[in-house]
Amino acid sequence: MVSRKLDGFTPASQLTLMRYLQGLHEAEPPSSPNSQARYHTGRLPNGRHAGSKPRLMLMGQKRSGKSSISSVVFHKMPPSETLYLETTTAIQSRSLHSFMDFQVAELPGHLDYFNPEFDQASIFGDIGALIWVIDAQDEYLDAINQLNNTIIYLSTTYPAINIEIFVHKVDGLSEDYKNDTFRDIIQRVQDELSDAGYENPPVSFYQTSIYNHTIFEAISKVIQKLIPQLPALESLLNSLCSSCRIEKAFLFDIPSKIYVATDTSPTDTSSYEVCSDYIDVIVDLEEIYGWDRSVENGYSMEERDETGNGDSESLVTMEKKGHNYLYLKEINRYLALICLMGEDSPAEKKVLIDYNVGVFQEAIEKIFPRNDR
Repeated sequence: MVSRKLDGFTPASQLTLMRYLQGLHEAEPPSSPNSQARYHTGRLPNGRHAGSKPRLMLMGQKRSGKSSISSVVFHKMPPSETLYLETTTAIQSRSLHSFMDFQVAELPGHLDYFNPEFDQASIFGDIGALIWVIDAQDEYLDAINQLNNTIIYLSTTYPAINIEIFVHKVDGLSEDYKNDTFRDIIQRVQDELSDAGYENPPVSFYQTSIYNHTIFEAISKVIQKLIPQLPALESLLNSLCSSCRIEKAFLFDIPSKIYVATDTSPTDTSSYEVCSDYIDVIVDLEEIYGWDRSVENGYSMEERDETGNGDSESLVTMEKKGHNYLYLKEINRYLALICLMGEDSPAEKKVLIDYNVGVFQEAIEKIFPRNDR
C-alpha cells in the first residue's frame, strides 16, 4: 500500500489494509437463516427473522435501574435526572438510529413472562442479547432466582441468545463490599445453574453504574457480540496499530459513546475513559465552530447527511507518564476512530497516519455499506 519507506517505519510495518478489502463480503452474516449462531460473530439477531436488526432486551426486578440505563446510554439523559423517572409499567421498545439500526426493549419487572397468557415467541424470538439488571444495593436473592429460571428457559428454547448480567449501582458501595457482592452473585448464579444441570452456560457478568463509564463499557461489549463484522474490524484495527505504532485504537459510535470495536491488545478502563471524554469535547467544538463542507465540496444532500458536517480531525498532546497523543478521525456521521499514540508516533508522522486512516475509512464503508447504515 505504501510504496516508499519513511523514516522510523520499516517496509514490513507499513500498513497492508488493502488486502483486507478483498473478501469483505465474507464478513457479512450467513445467508441461510438456519445457520448456527456463534457468540461474538453470529447472525443478527439470533432470532427468527434473518433480515432483522439487532435487538437488546432489558430485564430485572422493579427499580433495578433498567430505565436509567436505557435513558443514559441511548438517550443522553444526565444521570442525575434519572431519579425522576417513573416505574416502567408496560413493555417498551425503541428503535435507535446509529451505525446499525437496532432496537432496545425494556420489560417491567413485576410481570411473569412465562405465564401462558404471554406470547413468549413474540417477546424473545428476535432477541440478540438479554441484559438482566441486578441492584447490588438491594436484596438480590429473588432476582437471582428469577434470573436462573429465565436462563434455563432461554437455554432450552432460544439457546443462541446471549445472557448478559449487569450487577448495577455499584458506585454506592465500598471497593471491598462491591467486589464481595459481585463474587457472591456470580457464585450463586453458577451454583444454581449447575444444580439444574447447566454447566458453563453462556453468561457474562459486569459491574456497572450510570455515574461513570462502566455502563458504556459494558454495553459496548454486549453490542460487539452482536456484530458479525467484528473479526474484520479487529483485523483492520490491528493492522492499523502495528503499522502506525498506535498503542490503542477504538472505533466509537458517536451518538452513544459505545465503542463498536477495538484492536486485540488489552483494554484498560482509563484509556477508554479518555477517548470517551474526548468525543464529547470534539463533538461540542464541531457544533460551535464547524461549517457545512458539503457546499464547498459539491456533495449532494444524501452524501452530506452521510458524512455529517464533514471529516473532523485533531491531534492533542497530553501529559501521562510522558507525552502521549490522541488522534480522532470521523469515519462517517456515526462512527469515529480514536487512537492513543506514544512518543514513537509523533506529529511529524501524521501524513502517513492520515493516509492509512483514509484506507481504513474506505474499508469501513465496504463493511457497513450505506444501505445498511
